[in-house]
Amino acid sequence: MSVPQHATRRLSLVLACAAALCAVAGAASAAEPSASDASQNGRARGCARQFEAAQRADMESFRDYDADTFRAGHDERAVTVFDSGGVRIGIDAIMAALAGHFQNREAKWSWTERYRVVDGCRSAYILYETVYEIPRIGYRQRALTGVTYTHDGAKWLAIADQGTRLP
Repeated sequence: MSVPQHATRRLSLVLACAAALCAVAGAASAAEPSASDASQNGRARGCARQFEAAQRADMESFRDYDADTFRAGHDERAVTVFDSGGVRIGIDAIMAALAGHFQNREAKWSWTERYRVVDGCRSAYILYETVYEIPRIGYRQRALTGVTYTHDGAKWLAIADQGTRLP
């Protein structure tokens, strides 16, 4: 038995329309985040806002000689590698090395962000171009300073920073 040509065309059209509708419905459902996706996206946005505030507090507390805020923004196990090659491990050792900066309150600190990567609510890295100046003695140092942050489940903390002097 043969199927009339117009019936074959109609069936093809119906199948094509059904396939198109399935594709549109599939794309629409894929575009709608599930409740867990929405929750993860909300958490990621919250972590991103929290990170923005934490990294700003880190940089501004150093600029503004706020030793307590600077200390609070660092993990106890933090490490600093100075451009000289000197290494300080632990926030107490870092604070001791930076004591003159916080006590003398005469250095000018500025920075420009050059690169940033944030991995959800786990870790982040920022590369800054920095300038540290002590005008009274004519000291000026430009450097690339990389800071790595970790999220401890409640807040962002600086875990490592390293400076490389620029000419």
